[in-house]
Amino acid sequence: MISPIRTVAPGESAGSLARELEAGAVLLFPDLPFPFSDFEKRFTERPFADGKAKNVNIRGEAAELRGAAGTPEEQEALRQILIRYRAFARDLIGTYLPDYADRVSLAGTSYRPFDVDRRKLSWRRDDTRLHVDAFPSNPIGEKRILRVFRNINPSGEPRRWRVGEDFGSMAEKFLPRVPRYSALSAHVLAALRITKARRSEYDHLMLHLHDALKQDETYQASAPQADVAFRPGATWVTFSDLVMHGAMGGRYMLEQTAYLPVAAQADPALSPQRILAAKLGRPLHA
Repeated sequence: MISPIRTVAPGESAGSLARELEAGAVLLFPDLPFPFSDFEKRFTERPFADGKAKNVNIRGEAAELRGAAGTPEEQEALRQILIRYRAFARDLIGTYLPDYADRVSLAGTSYRPFDVDRRKLSWRRDDTRLHVDAFPSNPIGEKRILRVFRNINPSGEPRRWRVGEDFGSMAEKFLPRVPRYSALSAHVLAALRITKARRSEYDHLMLHLHDALKQDETYQASAPQADVAFRPGATWVTFSDLVMHGAMGGRYMLEQTAYLPVAAQADPALSPQRILAAKLGRPLHA
């Protein structure tokens, strides 16, 4: 089954949205307001980025701005947009996913003004390829990756994605290719500070699944998948560690990453952590 796009109607109550999200849906909010002032509209008309990274972001309570370009006044205005978007994402979660509200922790908030990078990247860095999110240097263990995206393009250009089959079906195909987990190797990587914490078996599996998916040209071409276009003004929310996706095009987007403990889910059995354990027939090594 391909991941469904679930449009949330204006004023719709939370209801079963968390369970739908956990089952692999992308929640689409077509018209949630997030206005820009006349001054702020410049950030949707040309990129205010230094070009050293693919996006501009803030992190932590201090909300230090990284990767931005422009005058001091413009950079502060962009920083305030990201702070406001972080609050917008928190409010969205509190309103439509209320059981998550006190358990979720917000991570980086980003401004993404550039189109998808179509240079001849290595397959590992090519985000147009179907993949699930996994962070090589930042193991997450018993947490989920929840992301809130918004298309802020001013000229009608959609943000184009493709979404793939359900996580369990993908895992059955690719788990046999994953090498055995080594707790010793995970300890060495952490001791050398190559990773911010010790990789669990789950982190190991996800990194290898991420790479195996992207590297398999046949799967990329022939796997079950569907194109999706998120129009300007749309906000969409998904567990990007569960939903297979590829970013195919579109400029000017805001994004908020959040972490949710598996135990905080409506149904932890739907997490990739528990799905992988079920496929292997045993608990994963912590």
